[in-house]
Amino acid sequence: MKARVTVTLKSGVLDPQGKAIEGALGSLGIEGVASVRQGKVFDVEIAAADEAAARAELERACEKLLANTVIENYRVELV
Repeated sequence: MKARVTVTLKSGVLDPQGKAIEGALGSLGIEGVASVRQGKVFDVEIAAADEAAARAELERACEKLLANTVIENYRVELV
């Protein structure tokens, strides 16, 4: 089974890397960008009995390793 896990900073957390990207886009002449938030994407293949088991295992992986849940949110999508 294939899944995509997206990890992003929570809305109240400062994102210096996003700010740097925003500034770089402006210096490249790309206009109209009001804000950039940077994140991570993990494409995962997982062996599981069903979608519920896969989702549960991936959420465990997020809680333990893939995301710092104090400052980051995550979303698990089965694809």
